[in-house]
Amino acid sequence: MSSSTHFSDPSSFQQQSNEFISWLESYPSVKANPKILLADLRSSGAGRGVVARANIAEGEELFSIPRSLILAVQNSDLKSLLPQDVEALGPWLSLMLVMLYEYLRGEQSKWAPYFRVLPSRFDTLMFWSEAELSELQGSAIVDKIGKQSANDSILQSIAPIVKSNPTLFPPVNGLASYEGDAGTAALLELAHTMGSLIMAYAFDIENGEDDEDEDGDGGDESFMSDDEDEQYPKGMVPLADLLNADADRNNARLFQEEEALVMKAIKPIQEGEEIFNDYGEIPRADLLRRYGYVTDNYSVYDVVELTLGDVCQSAGLSSSDVESQPRLQLLDENDVLEDGYVIPKPIANAKLEDILPAELVVLLTTLTQSPEEFEQRRAKNKPPKPSMDVAQAGLLYKVLQSKQAHYATSLEQDINTLSGLLPPNAPAALEGSARRHKMALQVRIGEKEVLRAVMTMLESLAPGASQKRSANGDGRGSRNTKQRV
Repeated sequence: MSSSTHFSDPSSFQQQSNEFISWLESYPSVKANPKILLADLRSSGAGRGVVARANIAEGEELFSIPRSLILAVQNSDLKSLLPQDVEALGPWLSLMLVMLYEYLRGEQSKWAPYFRVLPSRFDTLMFWSEAELSELQGSAIVDKIGKQSANDSILQSIAPIVKSNPTLFPPVNGLASYEGDAGTAALLELAHTMGSLIMAYAFDIENGEDDEDEDGDGGDESFMSDDEDEQYPKGMVPLADLLNADADRNNARLFQEEEALVMKAIKPIQEGEEIFNDYGEIPRADLLRRYGYVTDNYSVYDVVELTLGDVCQSAGLSSSDVESQPRLQLLDENDVLEDGYVIPKPIANAKLEDILPAELVVLLTTLTQSPEEFEQRRAKNKPPKPSMDVAQAGLLYKVLQSKQAHYATSLEQDINTLSGLLPPNAPAALEGSARRHKMALQVRIGEKEVLRAVMTMLESLAPGASQKRSANGDGRGSRNTKQRV
């Protein structure tokens, strides 16, 4: 996460860290283990991070942040200064509004030293240009960014409150107000900054129960989505969010107790080691979307995402509209129809039944049934049992071929391009567009490796698939190829 922070002045960077630590120490209820240190890790491209200055035992508390210090709706004065019920905006927008208010208060805000150690620039996909996003052509992650829906939510729910309360939300950049095109653009940019901080750093705050945040953060499936998982209010937890994340070296976890949120070591940590949180098992595409960086440690979680439309198109259906497709109606009535399907990266010796979602296999089976077989199922109002056979394997292979064809380059081309970006004498950390190009390549490579692995597994069930693949290279340009098994 911290790699998104950009500072040019080392003394300023360290001063901001020192002021932040002094701010924390000014609250007697904050407890910090003297064995930890907030370190400057920019030389390794990691921004700030927390490091052990002495050996730490498993189960040892690293720090404790009182609930009263969490940057959250319930701890801000804003809720008493507005006639509206701020919490009625929902977890995302209510915290965004509070963060706008506290940020614009400057030094008058209780959290001013905290804001100074948070990033002001991001590599999350919300901030990529159209040209940069085109590097992700073929990846389902582009459809998850949701920038337009986020803009609509901000303009409909946040902007009216901000514009009608100029004393609480003073204009930035020398603007007279947030009215007009320039004012609206400035407000949107500022709101997206707060939204990106929430996506990358916020935790779901439970109601004082002694329980852990299993995800380690409050990131959701899409920016300001209405997902059912958003039942908890969100909050920014100082210091907890300055831990970098690592899927392999995760050695700490945040536990939510009655009076405080406590970070504890979940394994022994040696002197000099960095202390890592974990985001959970998320693919690198989502790592990039939520947090603005990519690391190979999360490559084991890479996936291929298929939409219902992808499957229906390859099956020859005219549309994926449930009302017009009896086969889809049957699955929908039995609650086994999904809008999308996620296929994980196969591990060694994995079988198809280990990685394919059962709902996807049921869909494939339903779409490959003969008219007579389907009518029998419809008469009983029962979907077929999931079963991968020649017909199902052939259809899925065809779907994956079509998916592969949406990428503008092959896996080998991407690997060669990435190697060219990182010659032996390359700097440790790329910046700007070069960094984004590299991350897009890593995401594309990961997804194409999953595609290739699953297609290889399918070839044993779908006779002729390997010959079809050889004839078409890696499948690009084969969208109109008819697959018969």
